[in-house]
Amino acid sequence: MRRAAYTECKNKNMKIAFIGKGGSGKTTMASLFARYLAGLGLPVLAIDADINQHLGAALGMGGGEAGSLPPMGIEIDLIKDYFRGANPRIRSAAAMVKTTPPGRGSRRARLSEKNPLFDHFERTVDGVRVMAVGEFTEEDLGIKCYHSKVGAAEILLNHLVDDANEYVIVDMTAGADSFASGIFTKFDVMFLVAEPTQKSISVYEQYKKYAKDYGVNIKVVANKVEDESDANFIKEHVGDDLVATFTRSSFVRAAEKGAHQKLSALEPQNSAALDAMHATVDRSEKDWKRFYDHALYFHIKNAESWANEAIGEDARLQIDPEFSIEAFVSSAR
Repeated sequence: MRRAAYTECKNKNMKIAFIGKGGSGKTTMASLFARYLAGLGLPVLAIDADINQHLGAALGMGGGEAGSLPPMGIEIDLIKDYFRGANPRIRSAAAMVKTTPPGRGSRRARLSEKNPLFDHFERTVDGVRVMAVGEFTEEDLGIKCYHSKVGAAEILLNHLVDDANEYVIVDMTAGADSFASGIFTKFDVMFLVAEPTQKSISVYEQYKKYAKDYGVNIKVVANKVEDESDANFIKEHVGDDLVATFTRSSFVRAAEKGAHQKLSALEPQNSAALDAMHATVDRSEKDWKRFYDHALYFHIKNAESWANEAIGEDARLQIDPEFSIEAFVSSAR
């Protein structure tokens, strides 16, 4: 029998990232957690922002279905044009960059409301709404970095506001690229998936160093744990950041071979780990002021670094000094 939903935290749209080194199992964990939340009857949107686009398949989409996800990165101007709305500080979609914050006149998005972007970009599998940033195309090779694709997700997260008990899960690209743009400050929780290896622990230490000045909430999910010594190794290095432990799983191995079972077939100890992750998310604080302050900081930083030259104007003027993020959020409820 499935456990009841953890309900300490209400009326918050919780944004959750899955990060870690390549091969740690972060996409698997992201898909399991998305399916778990959907199985509890909770609204959940999962966004594949990894350069290796495997989240749809991990959720149970067939090859054709996964391939039918419209790539947000290719149609980023459609996303920009929608969210700039009637904001007079953004003259066109071309002038809007991935860090452009909302202002008066900007449109917002809620998972519970009909939205042409959701209608266009998302598909549903096993109760999970799925969107994808998209992979590199041949035209991108040698010209663009993957951040140009992930920028589509960053714009959405900048304009996605609260509704009751919703969850947005983003499967981030592996490695330090998760911190190569300000998108890492958009999340209420970042689950770092760690294996019981020194290399995986060094990634955790690197990420904690990157995040320490921004109040980012990094929690660790131990994965591929085979015995007590594995569990103790991770606990010794990450301490109280460890919130859940996944053992080696025949359920996961079967899924990786394309045999997708009902989540009720997941091993009891691993189901308990999903419960622990859910409790961790729902106990996490949401700070809209910090979210917006970080958005402004990274927008100014990007404006001075490249955006001003790219759009031929001062992108810092896109910041609306009379805009209230609290009013933006509350008026959408």
